[in-house]
Amino acid sequence: MNKTLLVIAALLLHGTAAAQSSQRPAAADLSYSYAELRFVDVDTNGGDGLQLGGSLELNGPWILLGSFTDLDFNNNVDASILEIGGGYVWNYNYNFDLIATLQLVRTDVDAFGGSADDTGLALSAGTRGLLTPDFEIRASVNHVNLDDSDTFLELAGDYHFNDQIAAGISVELAGDTDVLTVGARWFFN
Repeated sequence: MNKTLLVIAALLLHGTAAAQSSQRPAAADLSYSYAELRFVDVDTNGGDGLQLGGSLELNGPWILLGSFTDLDFNNNVDASILEIGGGYVWNYNYNFDLIATLQLVRTDVDAFGGSADDTGLALSAGTRGLLTPDFEIRASVNHVNLDDSDTFLELAGDYHFNDQIAAGISVELAGDTDVLTVGARWFFN
């Protein structure tokens, strides 16, 4: 399953980047300094919650990023996930950037019978770009190494209302759990 996800992601990266016209705005114009708020729906045990995240451009191609996610599940289980790390952005072609990130992940789970926590790493490789001047897409392969490792494919799209506000949807497809998020981004540079 993991090999299939990697092949699909590689084809998406190459196909979407190659299919773009050079007359659209450059992905280099996309800001990597933003804050976002997302509603998160997890298909396992009816979980949902909120995620607050963001990214900050540094000089050159480097970024800092992080997020905090708070989830409630139907079976009286609460989970919180803190992610913080950095990444590298490479302008692949006129319309698309390639992005690689590494984050430290901390999870805390509280249940009726007790609680548990775990710390691990999350590695991501993907692309971000503009299909039209107002519509952005993202695709990435993400690997999270906690107590149980998981690799998943993320597909997302955002509509840019103006230079500062965008809203959209993302889907994360994994072996055991699929996640849908809906939210908005505020760009501040």
